[in-house]
Amino acid sequence: MSQPETTAGTTAPADVPMPDSVAAGALNHAILRVARLHRMLAGQLLRRVGLHPGQELVMMQLWDRGPQRQTDLVRLLGSDAATMTRTVRRLENAGFVRRYPCATDKRATIIEPTAASNALRGEVEQVWTDLEAGVAEGMTPAQQAEAVEVLSRIEESLARATSQQT
Repeated sequence: MSQPETTAGTTAPADVPMPDSVAAGALNHAILRVARLHRMLAGQLLRRVGLHPGQELVMMQLWDRGPQRQTDLVRLLGSDAATMTRTVRRLENAGFVRRYPCATDKRATIIEPTAASNALRGEVEQVWTDLEAGVAEGMTPAQQAEAVEVLSRIEESLARATSQQT
């Protein structure tokens, strides 16, 4: 469901009435709107450093943990193999990662950050800080902690529901 656009191209505020057809799923509707706006802001901020949403998470794993098997990145980030392959290929084409075969398992591919991506680390960390500030604007530390707790419970519920569907 799309929301009305303002003249600046941003979505309308949260006080826009919810359509009757989604009233039975108010929490779902709120989550979808928040996720969409979060991704939009992340995209705007990451564009400054030449990344797209999600790519910074791969880079953060590589910066913090060092070279990783691609399958480990899939597991660590809760991704799927096809999405990770596309992400790594795009990062490689941009010069931010290098891929090479694993010395102990020829079926595995190792992904490592390049010097170019290492130079971006501080900027990406600043983007992440700016994103957090945009998310938490006007919230007290207690409200932020409560939001994290509620979102963690939602994540646990969704993980259980997802595992029951397979």
